[in-house]
Amino acid sequence: MHIVRHIRRLNVFAVVETLLTLAALVLVAVTVGGQLGQMLGLHGPAASVAGWSIALVYDALWIGALRMSEVAIRQRSKVGIGVMLGLSAVAVGVSTATLLILGHAQVFAGVPIAAALFMGLRLFVGNVLADPATAARIAEQSAADRNARALAAADARHLRSGATTDVVTETAEHLAEMQRQIARAKVLTAAQAEIDKARAQAEKVLADADKKHGEAARAFMGRDLAVVGSRPAVTAGGHTVVTQARPEIEPVTIPPVTRVETDTIEGDGQAPIEGAVALNELADVAGVELPLPGVTLSDEQLAVVLRWLRYSMEPPRSYRQAQKEFRAAGFTAREERVRRIWGEIETREVQVS
Repeated sequence: MHIVRHIRRLNVFAVVETLLTLAALVLVAVTVGGQLGQMLGLHGPAASVAGWSIALVYDALWIGALRMSEVAIRQRSKVGIGVMLGLSAVAVGVSTATLLILGHAQVFAGVPIAAALFMGLRLFVGNVLADPATAARIAEQSAADRNARALAAADARHLRSGATTDVVTETAEHLAEMQRQIARAKVLTAAQAEIDKARAQAEKVLADADKKHGEAARAFMGRDLAVVGSRPAVTAGGHTVVTQARPEIEPVTIPPVTRVETDTIEGDGQAPIEGAVALNELADVAGVELPLPGVTLSDEQLAVVLRWLRYSMEPPRSYRQAQKEFRAAGFTAREERVRRIWGEIETREVQVS
């Protein structure tokens, strides 16, 4: 009973169309695949591989053109109908000519034409014989399905592309940060090596100078002066005059001194001055912008900072103390500039006093 139902439901027209299409594909493949390799000058396995590859590609083009023609007719696309029907006609014509010239039995040359006719009849019945409203609705539904599939495929490509772009961008950012850190480490390492080298040279020079002149300098600074009274002197004219008293340096005996390894501790007895002038007030008086830590300072701004550091303590800070506080406050300047400006401040201080 079930078999009878299936037989009744069976579309004989569609079955014949399918069988004719398969027969046309097989006939073309066998005819081209078995002879085309030798026609190209190939022999043995190479001839078979080349012939059958070309035959299968041609069959795929043949059946593809027919199927795309069906889609174009269903969607009422005039451009698609013209292009796909043209390709189908060319494919069917080439297949028929191939079977007619190279085929073993010329009677089979009409199989591709028969398959194309059956497909055309099915398309005519399903899409042309319907009333205009139904045909238009069929075309709209077909177009909507095609657009939905195309949009879904485009969305999938966009998601894949976006994910790939995100990974590439993130990886590039990590690599760039790594390169920046490597470059920074190299620069800082080279700079630190130069600083250590210069510091070692400076310490060596200071140590040599202190070893050579330190004890004598300390003894000279602690010497006593003896003032000798006025001495009469006789001039060439026989007149007696009194010479000015002049100091004489008593003999200096250099006591044994144990060399101190570090500088004298500075800052003993120092205290901040109450009501000392603020840095911004000094900047306003000098007519310069307020010096800020970490910013390159002009000579005028550097002088304001150094005066502020020196005279904010009683007694005033020494150069070493001021330099230490200068760095601790976050200000930056080259050593030679700081020494030069400090020397100018001390020079003006001596002139005023």
